[in-house]
Amino acid sequence: MLEFSTTWKDSTLLTKSYMKQERKDKLILVIKSKIKSINSDISELEELIKPIPLDASIGRISRMDAINNKTINESSMREKKKTLQQLERALENSGSKNFGICNKCGNEIPFGRLEYMPHTTRCVQCVG
Repeated sequence: MLEFSTTWKDSTLLTKSYMKQERKDKLILVIKSKIKSINSDISELEELIKPIPLDASIGRISRMDAINNKTINESSMREKKKTLQQLERALENSGSKNFGICNKCGNEIPFGRLEYMPHTTRCVQCVG
């Protein structure tokens, strides 16, 4: 479960919980897997957002659909790149003692939340 460390701050005893190494290792594997998956998605999206050549023999409606799809794929690409940056930052911070601790309130982020969103830096209460 959790290991506990106590510290004194302003004459008040504070208790912080830190994640066990086996859970950290599991999250690192989840992060690496998600990074690999997102890199694959980005590669596919890069193919889909290439410019549509004017000499392509598609009809006017099909060209409009292709332009619309390109815009949607560009938006998806931006989101994937943003998530990739967050995951890479989480991987860098995984060695920190505060990995899995909410940046706002200092409480532990539930392991299930970290498994689903390993790049999160806040607990559910602080996000909402």
